[in-house]
Amino acid sequence: MNTAALVFRAGRVRCGAKVKVTNSGLFAIGGLVSGILLSTAAVVWAATSVARQRPIASSLLRRRQR
Repeated sequence: MNTAALVFRAGRVRCGAKVKVTNSGLFAIGGLVSGILLSTAAVVWAATSVARQRPIASSLLRRRQR
């Protein structure tokens, strides 16, 4: 069992949180974070595919933005 605690104070306001996670839970969290990062990379790759496949189209887009 892994435990983490956080206490935040700002003036008279105080907030606290405590979390307990098992080793398998940490493994699951790591898998979720990895999936999010990989899917973000796939979205960026798809969004920039026009510039990679059609250099003339990407140069026209740059001209139009100026």
